[in-house]
Amino acid sequence: MLGAVAALGSHASAGYEAGRATSGLPSLDGVTSVVFCGMGGSAVAGDVLRTTFRDRLSVPVDVNRSPTLPEYAGPHTLVIASSFSGETSETLSSVDEAIRRGCRMLAITSGGRLGSLCEERGIAAARVPAGFQPRAALGHLAFATLGALEAAGLLPSLEADVRETVSSIDGLASGLGPDVPTADNPAKELSSWLGDRVAVIWGADGIGAVAAMRWKTQMNENGKVPAWHSAMSELDHNEVVGWVKPTGALHAVVALRSDHEHREFAARFPLSEDIARGAGAAVREVTVRGRGALATLLSLITIGDFATCYVGLRHGEDPTPVKAIQGLKAALAAAETAPDPG
Repeated sequence: MLGAVAALGSHASAGYEAGRATSGLPSLDGVTSVVFCGMGGSAVAGDVLRTTFRDRLSVPVDVNRSPTLPEYAGPHTLVIASSFSGETSETLSSVDEAIRRGCRMLAITSGGRLGSLCEERGIAAARVPAGFQPRAALGHLAFATLGALEAAGLLPSLEADVRETVSSIDGLASGLGPDVPTADNPAKELSSWLGDRVAVIWGADGIGAVAAMRWKTQMNENGKVPAWHSAMSELDHNEVVGWVKPTGALHAVVALRSDHEHREFAARFPLSEDIARGAGAAVREVTVRGRGALATLLSLITIGDFATCYVGLRHGEDPTPVKAIQGLKAALAAAETAPDPG
């Protein structure tokens, strides 16, 4: 997992080129909406698209973590199906529905049933390499999506954005790897600082909130610990009331900061952090400055991906396996094939 995290920059470059080379892309003339369908790590690519390119997309993007499509989805909707394995049941259900409704379609996958369906139906598919945990394939999935949408004409040329992003995350990775000692490694130091406290990740609505959600899920999957995430300033309308003694001392707040916060959010962070501290929580900020939206988001994600691996290792856990998810899938499959007792 640490190797995959360190290779995010090369994955992003390869994904972007694979996306731009995708053949058979649908015409997007008259498209009025985009529905990005995916679950888990495969859905994060949709969050990247929706959040970082709001100012360059002429149509709304809905990230759909559901087996059903919104009612408005139809012939004027582009449905993007993202499933790294090609076997995600919710995504396959949404694809079946999209076909019935006559939606225009694009898939991002390494193969599986989704890949076979694309071949049978003539659906354009940006292919990504197999062999990763889905969450570790974010560079391939997200940047293949961006490259394909650039090739289809929905996004302008992103070469400059991709270069900046790859340069930024490669630079960070060089100082966060396992060979860099804790004293010089912010990700290792952060994992030590967290200790046995439950992490609560804050991020400003938009880029920060997407990064916070990624940190939370990576704490779960890489770190094998519970964690929570919140968006500023929604958290100021509810969560702050829950920061009280003595339970506050069981938690640590990590606030993800950047230049892309609304000025009102920037003013709220220190005040909200003081409330958490007053409840006994440990608080610190992780900040990325001076980068474009895409580079900022992926840089925050890079720091979190490394830190969460070290959280798992600190607890004696291999960050890679997801035994609980595998067990859950097996139990669901057994329940589906069990005879009806009635």
